[in-house]
Amino acid sequence: MDEFICPDELGNQFPLLIQKNLAAIETAFNLDISLRGNKIMYSGSTPQARKFRKYLLHLSRIAGGNSGLHNHDVLFSLNLVVDGKIAELEEKTANNNAIKVDGKEVFPKTCNQQAYVQALQDKNMVFGIGPAGTGKTFLAIAMALNTLINKKVERIVLTRPVVEAGEKLGFLPGDIQQKINPYLRPLYDALYFLIGFERTAELIEKGIIEIAPLAYMRGRTINDAFIILDEGQNTVDSQMKMFLTRFGANSRVAVTADITQIDLSEPKKSGIFRAIEILKNVPEIAVIHLTMKDVVRHPLIQKIIEAYARAEK
Repeated sequence: MDEFICPDELGNQFPLLIQKNLAAIETAFNLDISLRGNKIMYSGSTPQARKFRKYLLHLSRIAGGNSGLHNHDVLFSLNLVVDGKIAELEEKTANNNAIKVDGKEVFPKTCNQQAYVQALQDKNMVFGIGPAGTGKTFLAIAMALNTLINKKVERIVLTRPVVEAGEKLGFLPGDIQQKINPYLRPLYDALYFLIGFERTAELIEKGIIEIAPLAYMRGRTINDAFIILDEGQNTVDSQMKMFLTRFGANSRVAVTADITQIDLSEPKKSGIFRAIEILKNVPEIAVIHLTMKDVVRHPLIQKIIEAYARAEK
């Protein structure tokens, strides 16, 4: 029987998460696994035991990072093993592409997220296409903040199309700004999580971070900025073209879109489809597709997306 000793500095969270998912882990590796304190003991075929040790080393590296080890880290890494992608697990460990924001480290959790973060680092314009919960917006905002903090740009511009998802905007209380704010709330939430409420408010007040509806972008030239268009699937072709031609000198652009949730009255007319088709071969532009396997918000969301996909078929 082999054993893996969890480092004392990682605390007891590591073995507790292994214990919580023990049945699934035993099935994935076809091993007999038991825990005694901070020791994980396992027996079975030598090739499977080697894979399991690589898996544990991968989890221990995550646990040693600033964000710590969480249950979804265990499950997502296990999914790679089940899918026969142990090599991708090793690559993910070696190239974690951590985004540093004010002492925090934001890690891409999957291989597609790694490709997305790498593209955000390397390309002038990136399209992140994927279902809910794949981290499209969160990772883009983290990268924008990292770029701002490292003084590679002078400001961040975040925008969204104001499109109703089954509820009429006119029935919301308040003036136009109060009506619009709920549509922009997910952008605020990501900022609050990464740099806190006070710092976000300060940067917005100084104009260093601007959050505005897409309609406010028309006629502008935005220089020296990291610009993010969120919910890009809710633009029509003319809006998308307008947005993509707003950026100026030393600006970078990210467009996020979930093509499974288009709120336009005629979804086929979404500007995202034509944009990624027309621009896919431009060297300075990357189109990254994330899938259900990249859902990191909550494991149940992946199952919900899969259930809807089966129903639609």
